[in-house]
Amino acid sequence: MNKPIDLYYWPTPNGWKIPIALEELGLDYTVHMIDIGKGDQFTPEFLAVSPNGKIPAIVDPDGPDGEPISIFESGAILQYLARKTGKLGGNSERNRIEVDQWLFWQVGGVGPMAGQAHHFLVYAPDMDPPHDIPYAKERYSKEVSRLYGVLDKQLEGRDFIAGDFSIADIATWGWVTLWKRQGHDMSKTPNVAAWIKRVGERPAVIKGRAVGSDKRK
Repeated sequence: MNKPIDLYYWPTPNGWKIPIALEELGLDYTVHMIDIGKGDQFTPEFLAVSPNGKIPAIVDPDGPDGEPISIFESGAILQYLARKTGKLGGNSERNRIEVDQWLFWQVGGVGPMAGQAHHFLVYAPDMDPPHDIPYAKERYSKEVSRLYGVLDKQLEGRDFIAGDFSIADIATWGWVTLWKRQGHDMSKTPNVAAWIKRVGERPAVIKGRAVGSDKRK
């Protein structure tokens, strides 16, 4: 019997991706909470697993050739889990390419841009002293809305980003659910609004999103 995967985690949009994927794939896992507010991500123990000092990360005791493997970066973890199980990564080479390109679209675009929007719209104005920077707020909220326009067009006539439900949906969903904090007008992207609801009703998504929810402020 395979040992559970060790998940190093905090309930953030990047963090949510991995318990959701593990629930969708039916893989056992043990959660190790990494309190990023207290600096747990900078301990030598965690840096041995995630050299960049960011969550999420995993250690799979049953890695390639049966040997343990540690993996950091949410996109890399999702790709690994999809390959390990043969699920959620595309059912043909053409479909795998589509899933991968939208996964990288999230990792390289939606995540960083939405994260900056959160910072300048929500956190920076509450600093002491406050940092209310109109240019930064407009720059990042505008780019987030542009990206959601791209997603809205992709979702026209389809339920999920790359055809069937995949790691591309898992990667993107958590960030997009926080659209209000990013200054986006969801009425302009109705396909995205319907997709948020559709994905959010999946039992594994509900269960994965709930992991550590009591820790989230």
